[in-house]
Amino acid sequence: MVVIVSEHRKALSVRGGLFSGRLIALDGLRGIAALVVVFHHIYQIARPFIEPTVHAWVPGSFWWFISATPIKLLSAGSEAVLVFFVLSGVVVPLPLLANGVKGARAWLGFFCARLVRLYLPVWASLVFAGILIAVTPHPASSVTEGSWVERTNGTKASLGLLFSEAGLLRKSFSSNSVLWSLTWEVIFSLALPVFLLLAVLLRRFWLPTAIVCVALTFVGKVTDIDALLYLPVFFLGTLIAVNLETLRSWAGRQRASRGGLGWVVLGASLLAIVTSWMLRPVIPAGTLASDALGCLTPVGAAGLVLCAIAFRPARSALSARAPRWLGKVSFSLYLTHLPILVALVYLFGDRNWGLVALAGIPISLMVAWLFNRFVEAPSHRLAKRIGSLVSA
Repeated sequence: MVVIVSEHRKALSVRGGLFSGRLIALDGLRGIAALVVVFHHIYQIARPFIEPTVHAWVPGSFWWFISATPIKLLSAGSEAVLVFFVLSGVVVPLPLLANGVKGARAWLGFFCARLVRLYLPVWASLVFAGILIAVTPHPASSVTEGSWVERTNGTKASLGLLFSEAGLLRKSFSSNSVLWSLTWEVIFSLALPVFLLLAVLLRRFWLPTAIVCVALTFVGKVTDIDALLYLPVFFLGTLIAVNLETLRSWAGRQRASRGGLGWVVLGASLLAIVTSWMLRPVIPAGTLASDALGCLTPVGAAGLVLCAIAFRPARSALSARAPRWLGKVSFSLYLTHLPILVALVYLFGDRNWGLVALAGIPISLMVAWLFNRFVEAPSHRLAKRIGSLVSA
């Protein structure tokens, strides 16, 4: 394992370029994806009042416009999480590929640092969610019976529940339901040696390997096996990480040809993410055909990551100040926004979902900035120190 990764590291690092330094555009992509998750939860809060009970998918209706056209990209929260997974598959192994992994102690240092970096902000977010749940009244009249808010967000947060959710070993989380994705981040991090070894061995066969990954997500969807549904998405990112030299060559050709193919890849990736939604009027959710179309989502997510790395217009746009700031606070925004939105729903009532959105978005951004400054950033610094000490 060490020899294979070390040899691959030499091949990648001799020229610098895309592989050297931080891929800033990926931060911007992560930030936009986090904001999409916020919009998705507002969409879910508003759903009982904007989704018709009959003929919901009639072309031309408001619901059709926001759910079955490319506008759906603004609220495609579940799809944005898959973008997170591909991004983790890329950025988590990059330092290991760049610096090499020398022995079991180095891996132990990586695992310790990675778990500290994930768990400390998660624990702080659970404390934050528990406080909001404790101080917020929860009248049943504030939420629509059977709505997403009622079904997926708890109104009580006992210490036992918070401790149970703090381990990230549950399938669902009622105090802060977004934490389900962190379970898979932890699993991927612990399984990274296997992912990295397979990606290096299969890097020359990236296309058939990627097709197998997409096929596995389909199997996971129809069999309800979450490991098959999510872990191959991480592996798509790891394949990208070990093929950055090929991406550099592709990017060079795009500069020479004025980026025509890059625009095609970008547009196709965006459409792939919401194809199953755009065809919802003729292919209902829950059907085998809809599940098959859903497998285009990880393809689109990987395509967006590729464009952020190698397509200059996308890279420049995502490296602008606003996306970069969103990227900086993206993890904090992801961890803290939902307890805020749910608290506002119980204060204002879900019928006033517009007011929830109007207040919730700026409050969530402000809290994310504070959380990043006083929780996430110190956790990152502590994780680096612990990783260095263990490795040494």
